Amino acid sequence: NLMRPYHNFRHIFHVLWLCHEACRFYKDTLTRRQMRNLLIGALFHDFDHSGMVGHDDLNIKRAVRGLRKHILPEDAPYLEDITYLVSITQYPYIATAEQLDLCGKILRDADISQAFSVAWIQQVVFGLAAEWGKKPIDVLRLQGPFLKNLEFQTDWGRHMFPEFIVDAKIQEARELLVLLESP
Repeated sequence: NLMRPYHNFRHIFHVLWLCHEACRFYKDTLTRRQMRNLLIGALFHDFDHSGMVGHDDLNIKRAVRGLRKHILPEDAPYLEDITYLVSITQYPYIATAEQLDLCGKILRDADISQAFSVAWIQQVVFGLAAEWGKKPIDVLRLQGPFLKNLEFQTDWGRHMFPEFIVDAKIQEARELLVLLESP
């Protein structure tokens, strides 16, 4: 098993798919090697994640260990670049957005955008509730403020998730809260 049983593969594949979409968006900016590194970084960014709050540095170490174990020979010369991409997803962030290159910004934008997945209730609300040891309703209550303060670092992220999409997701979370909290 690539990851601990708690983890939902949908998040990894959602981030991978979004990074693929970003590669298409930046097809004239990124090299094929940068695109490949980005996709590998997306695939491994949550590899063997513990599902526990805190100590994300340990999750990154597990992900990098998995990357080193499974990297293909043709990608091994770029291990340092791919490791960098995996490491920038550590939360709380250890590098500011300004310190990231374009691939790093893309991966961060893709990682924080899981609320826009069709499976966002499972991925975000139930996934974070389990990770944080909270009730799902408590995590759902946090979605509005989180989404309202969301800042995408790339033109691709702003294009993919414009303000009206963010506003619609905030409204969806509000409507769910009304339904769940009404007697």
